[in-house]
Amino acid sequence: MSSPHPDTLELAADLRAAVGELVRSLRPDDALPQNQAGVLGLLVRDEHSYTVAELATRQRVRHQSMARTVALLTEAGLVTQQPHPTDGRKLLVTATGAGRAALLEQRARREARIATAIEARLTPEEQERLRAAVELLHRLH
Repeated sequence: MSSPHPDTLELAADLRAAVGELVRSLRPDDALPQNQAGVLGLLVRDEHSYTVAELATRQRVRHQSMARTVALLTEAGLVTQQPHPTDGRKLLVTATGAGRAALLEQRARREARIATAIEARLTPEEQERLRAAVELLHRLH
């Protein structure tokens, strides 16, 4: 496999930095810490229950860290833990209605903030270019 062209590497670095800046600019308004929002996002998106170990693997964190995150989410009423149907030693973590609502509210706040910035800072032509760029971003994963 050949190495990417230097211009492509520079574009990749610029894209990573721009996306990172955008994400970081949205975090101060977040009600949920990033690790908790990530777990809720996984549970809601997949519409599936996971064990703490499975969540840790999927989120690429240590089991102990995930156990703490799940405990905080459980205390807040955003997830429930129920016995695993085939392994009594394990618990399955599921998003609650309140968890779904909290995640959707956070996403809606972020989207509204981005939409406000798009309308305030970009011309209609630039907005169309951004729309096309979003399609390209989808093709990258």
